[in-house]
Amino acid sequence: MRKLVCPGSFDPVTNGHVDVFERAAALADEVVVAVLINSSKKGLFSIEERVELLQAVTKDLKNVRIDTFRGLLVDFCKSIQAQAIVKGLRAVSDFDYELQMSQMNYQAGGVDTIFVATNPAHSFLSSSLVKEFASLNGDVSQWVPQVVLSALEKKFRK
Repeated sequence: MRKLVCPGSFDPVTNGHVDVFERAAALADEVVVAVLINSSKKGLFSIEERVELLQAVTKDLKNVRIDTFRGLLVDFCKSIQAQAIVKGLRAVSDFDYELQMSQMNYQAGGVDTIFVATNPAHSFLSSSLVKEFASLNGDVSQWVPQVVLSALEKKFRK
C-alpha cells in the first residue's frame, strides 16, 4: 500500500492545501493529512478545530484521513509506515527550506519527499496571509473553503 503524508499546521487550511491533498490522493492508496501539535505556538484555531475543518474539506476524498503528531515528522511517518511526505512548493524560497528538510528526513529515517508545484492560482497563498487579511475584515472567500470561511468569520467577530 502506498501511503503518503501531507504535514502542516493548517491554521487555517486554504484552497492551496486542498489542491495538494487532492493531487496526493490521486497518487497514493492512502494520504494522511498530519497536523503538527506544537505546544510552543499559539494558533488561531485549536488542534481540534483544525482537525474538524480538515475532515470537512477532505470528506469527498475517500483515501484521505486526518491525524495529528508531535515531534519529528520522520518518526511519525515511520510509525504509520508511510513511504513519502508530500509538500507543496509555492516559490523558490519554499524549495530552499524544504529541500534541506527532505534531505534530513531521508538521512534520519529513509523517508522520501515528493514536491508538488503549487497551482499558480494558489502560489501566493499562506495561512498567515489569510489570517491577517481576514482579521482586518478582508474578503478571503476565494482563498479558503466555505467551512473555513465561516470559521474565520466566527473567530474574528468575537
